[in-house]
Amino acid sequence: MSNGKNRASWRIGFAYAGIVVGAGFSTGQEVLQFFASHGLISIVSIIMAAFILMFVSRQAAKLGHRLDAESHEGPVKALFGRRLGLIIDYTLVFFLYGIAVVMIAGSGATFNQAFGISPDIGVLILIVITAGTLLLNFDKIVNIIGGITPLLIIAVVIITTYNILNPTVPYSEVNNYVDPTRAPSKFWWFDSITYAGLAFAVAFSFLSIMGAGAAKHAIARRGAIYGGLITLLLMVLVNVGVLSIMPDANEVPLPAMLMAENMAPWLGTVYSIIIILLIFNSVVGLMYPFLSRFTEPYSGKYKMLLVVSLIGAFLISKVGFVELVNIVYPILGYIGLAISLALFIRWLINKNTKKKLL
Repeated sequence: MSNGKNRASWRIGFAYAGIVVGAGFSTGQEVLQFFASHGLISIVSIIMAAFILMFVSRQAAKLGHRLDAESHEGPVKALFGRRLGLIIDYTLVFFLYGIAVVMIAGSGATFNQAFGISPDIGVLILIVITAGTLLLNFDKIVNIIGGITPLLIIAVVIITTYNILNPTVPYSEVNNYVDPTRAPSKFWWFDSITYAGLAFAVAFSFLSIMGAGAAKHAIARRGAIYGGLITLLLMVLVNVGVLSIMPDANEVPLPAMLMAENMAPWLGTVYSIIIILLIFNSVVGLMYPFLSRFTEPYSGKYKMLLVVSLIGAFLISKVGFVELVNIVYPILGYIGLAISLALFIRWLINKNTKKKLL
């Protein structure tokens, strides 16, 4: 693959990872609930989730490219048919907006813990920046999202490595300090599969659009693989980092910020800025497919829906970040699993029959 095509694939990969790695992930709260609360077996759980995610993301990007998708509507109807596809379509749209609200609530919690700013003011700051970005064209949005992700990789590698090498309790004893009641279920493997579905559902719409925007089929599928590899690296580091600060991780809404503060108090502030940028990444990556599903991008209706939806997000975000993660994430995970299963069946059909599906 030429350097130009490889750069295009990495651009998609970084943007994709930037969307998946949002408020819950970058703060450590999502990793704590789905993985670290199961103890050391969570490392196996993360690797399992990441490989599922890479496979289905590759299939989604390929399908988006083949259908030249402008939203997730076309790929969903191709997978489920017109009637069932319509139900999946609207359910996905509803929960994409729900995840965006979770991310926005996460910005309020981050501003509050890092700077002592009222959560409401923090939410308003993020909403204003998001609104301005969503008025830019799609390529600029992808470039902004992809450009922020390397900052996270550098910060996570430094901060988690320090904590991993300086654990609060020995790793041989860490299972005594985790709280399994924080996990969505009692089974680590089930939470692994559910998380893969969640992460995929969050990125599916944007993956479909990015796949359509890729100049070549190979760029689309390779970009999804690169994004999955970046996500795997970050997931493993954050998870082991969270385990290294047990039992304190169970007591704070933002375990990753605690890791940064353990290294140096001022790093807590620096990392909080990175978290806010990543939350911004995810909100933009979720809101654009939501808005483009119902309106022509950048039209008057698009701008009107943008304003109304962000005002609604501000009001709903008052429920609280941790509470919203517990409510919205598992449900969206099941939706993602349904789409993943449909993509897997489609892949099997294409592999085992002469007549290829689109």
